[in-house]
Amino acid sequence: MVKGGMGGGGILSRVSSRFGWGLADQAMCSLSNAAVSFYVARELGATQFGAFSLAYVSYSFALTASRGLATDPLLVRFSGADPVTWRRAVGRCTGTALVVGLLTGACALVAAAALSGSPRRAFLALGLTLPGLLLQDSWRYSFFALGRGGQAFLNDTIWTLSLAFPLILLRFTHHNTVFWFVIVWGSTATLAACIGPLQARVTPKPAQGFDWISRHRDLGFRYLAENTSNSGAGQLRIYGVGAIAGLAAVGYVQAAGLLMGPFLVIFLGISLVTVPEATRIVRRSPQHLRLYCVIVGAGLAVLALAWGGALLLALPRGLGNLLLGRQLWRPTYGLVVPYTVSVMGACFIAGATAGLHALSAARRSLRAMVISSLLFLGCGLAGAYYGGALGTVRGAAVATWAGAVVWWWQLGIAMRESGKIPPRSWHLSGRQRGLARSAGLGGAGSASDLSAAHTDSSDVRDAGRSPAPVTAGTQIGGRDRGAQHLREHSGRSSPPHGLERLRLTSLNCPHPPPYCR
Repeated sequence: MVKGGMGGGGILSRVSSRFGWGLADQAMCSLSNAAVSFYVARELGATQFGAFSLAYVSYSFALTASRGLATDPLLVRFSGADPVTWRRAVGRCTGTALVVGLLTGACALVAAAALSGSPRRAFLALGLTLPGLLLQDSWRYSFFALGRGGQAFLNDTIWTLSLAFPLILLRFTHHNTVFWFVIVWGSTATLAACIGPLQARVTPKPAQGFDWISRHRDLGFRYLAENTSNSGAGQLRIYGVGAIAGLAAVGYVQAAGLLMGPFLVIFLGISLVTVPEATRIVRRSPQHLRLYCVIVGAGLAVLALAWGGALLLALPRGLGNLLLGRQLWRPTYGLVVPYTVSVMGACFIAGATAGLHALSAARRSLRAMVISSLLFLGCGLAGAYYGGALGTVRGAAVATWAGAVVWWWQLGIAMRESGKIPPRSWHLSGRQRGLARSAGLGGAGSASDLSAAHTDSSDVRDAGRSPAPVTAGTQIGGRDRGAQHLREHSGRSSPPHGLERLRLTSLNCPHPPPYCR
């Protein structure tokens, strides 16, 4: 116990450092994607920016598939592993990402052959660069799994800095077309991906990719379904908007997402912290989980509202023309209000998501994700049919708030099913209250103490051991010393589990490109 007390400050410092690198890395990769998107929007106009957006959402779909099969199992099972084990796992993980990139890149080339005009050129460039894009992302998550967020930040910085000169060169050589913009963006990501093996001293092993998928199929396929249901709904919605209302409408919708980008960076950065904190609350003070989730959702929603209000004031005063150009900013301005409402709904979803994942209610979170994704797709397409760009954003806003209701409904069910959240005192029968008092758990702290027994027992099961009997006599300060001992020697620790949910930062953002990487 003395050792744990002495090391408390060091543990806090390490956790803070990991979260700090996570926020810095998120800001850097968002900066690179946003820089390209704003540049394309200004240089090419609404139609070619719409073609670029179609390619980008296809990249986002491939990215979520790669994470579900490759990096999410790595984060769950190898976070905090020793370097030798980590290198062995990372070789297979990055090889899997490369295989997924080759397969999805081939699909993009097939799509390019079936298209024409600007979309054809955009998908041709995407198909050539997808392997490097997905490999670069796998290095980023691999470094976080080992707790080396600084290496992930360095890799993303290399990608961002290497973008500048080629983009300037395209303008002066008059090659500013959607094909060359996507080629530059993907090629510089491939350059950063080639630096990854030098940083990690690991070579990707694509020949072992299918072995990795087979070994972790119990996690990989579930994560694949959860990741792609949301990303797929967003992708199909953008395709549908393009088919129904035209590429210009796609450009307007994506431009509205760009304007919300600075807030979305904050949203994603805070999301790195919400799930680990919710997990600690479940273990230490489970009766406060619902309040915590409400505070997370409401706090983020207030920030989103403030940013939307700032945009309404600043865009007509020159910011819109500066960021998007004269051709694009005026049609986009009318989308700011419904887009802000939609993002506010996503903020409340983030609060419920933190609670569901802290409770390990994977079945409930997957169900909520599927239902909300279907709502998002249906309402978005119906809105595009009846109202073009404005209609689809309004439909997305309605769907996001309906999805928030579904997520909070599933959270309430999960809290009752978990056995970790204590029932409120008025829900206890007289006999239950009498048993609690006779066990020495009565009074104001009864619910918390009973829940601590559930939590410690659950923690031991998670560690792969049989739980020791929990009685009132073994509870010291709401903890079971036997369970604590098993946790300390089971080979698992709490901090890495915060890293295993980095993927949540892209799952619950209603409009992923270009910030929710």
